[in-house]
Amino acid sequence: MANLKDIKTRISSVTSTQQITSAMKMVSAARFRKAEEAITNNRPYSDKMLDVLTSLALRTKEEAHPLLERREPKKVGLVLFTSDRGLCGSFNGSILRSVDRFLNEKAASYESISLYIVGKKGLEYYKKRPVEKFGQMTELFGNVTYGQAHEIGEDISTRYAEGELDLVYMVYNEFRSALTQVVVYDRLLPVEPPKVDPDTVTTEYIYEPDEEHMLNWVLPRYVDVRIYRAFLESTASEHGARMTAMESATTNASEMIDRLTLQYNRARQESITSELMDIVNGVESMK
Repeated sequence: MANLKDIKTRISSVTSTQQITSAMKMVSAARFRKAEEAITNNRPYSDKMLDVLTSLALRTKEEAHPLLERREPKKVGLVLFTSDRGLCGSFNGSILRSVDRFLNEKAASYESISLYIVGKKGLEYYKKRPVEKFGQMTELFGNVTYGQAHEIGEDISTRYAEGELDLVYMVYNEFRSALTQVVVYDRLLPVEPPKVDPDTVTTEYIYEPDEEHMLNWVLPRYVDVRIYRAFLESTASEHGARMTAMESATTNASEMIDRLTLQYNRARQESITSELMDIVNGVESMK
C-alpha cells in the first residue's frame, strides 16, 4: 500500500512546479507578443533598405564595394543564434543538431568553417568541441538592440573585407508561429541584391553626393539590419517555443496531480478499510 504521506508530499511538489510553469508561460506570452510586434515594426524599414540597395546595385558593379565582392568560398563563417536560457523545448537542440550536420557534411568542401556564437547555450555546447570560433555574444536575455546587431555586423564585415571570410551564413530559428520555428541558413555575405529588371523599377532615387558614397553608407547598415532581423526572429521563436513548452508542462503537471490525487484517495480508502477490518476482527476475537 502506498504511503499516504509520500503521495501527499509529491502532490504538493507537483503543484508548486505547476505554479512555476504557469507563471513562466504567462511571462513568455507577454515577451512573445512584444517580440512579434518588434518584427512587424522592423519590416517596413528593412524593406525600404532593400529598395535603396536594389536601386544602387543597378547602377554599380561588384567591384564597387568589398561586401559585394564574390570569391571562391574557402573560409566559411556561421553566425549561430541560440538562447541564453533553457526550458524552451527543442529551440536550441534543433539548431545545434542542424549545425553539427552542416559541419560534418561540409567539412571536406571548405578549407575552414568557423562560428560566431550568439547565446550562452550555443557557447556551452561548443565549448569542449573541436570547432573554430571567431566571436561570441551572450547575456542578452531577449533584450536585443540594434547596437548589438551593429557590433556583430561591424566585426563580420571587417573580416569579410579583409579576406578572413569568403562566405557568411546566419543560422537561426525563423519565426512562423508560436508553435512552429524553422531552422534557416540565410546568406549574409557577400551581399546579393535581388535580381530585378531595370525596366520594372518604378522608384527613381537622387543620390547626394553620388552612388558610390551612398553604397559605402548603405551596405554596412544593410548587413546590420539583416542581423537585427535575425535577432528578432530568433527572439520571437525562443519565446514562442518556451511558451509552448511551459503550457505543455503545466498540462502534464495537472494530469499528474489528478493521477496522484486518485492514487491518494485509493490509498486512503484502503487504509480506512484495513483499519475497519482490524476493528471488526478484534471485536470478533473477543466474543
